[in-house]
Amino acid sequence: MTSSNGPVLLDFWVSPFGQRVRITMAEKGIENEYKEEDLFNKSELLLKSNPLHKKVPVLFHDGKIICESLIIMEYIDEVWSDKVKLLPSDSYQKAQARFLG
Repeated sequence: MTSSNGPVLLDFWVSPFGQRVRITMAEKGIENEYKEEDLFNKSELLLKSNPLHKKVPVLFHDGKIICESLIIMEYIDEVWSDKVKLLPSDSYQKAQARFLG
């Protein structure tokens, strides 16, 4: 499920995990389609897209499904590498940034 305009984010507005992904996309300037999920009445789309945990957020991009906020954030940082980097390239500095973040 990729929109013709780019990635699609399946999320719930108050989810802190979804907020991580939304902040990441905003920081990188990535336009996306947002689909609100009702966590009290989970859709077939969510259940099929994340059958293991059945949780948001879920990112759809180029025919791929990516689940879990930290994994999505790393994916975004790698795929849109031409935009501002979220983490330094130096391993020690990256470890420090993760520790402080």
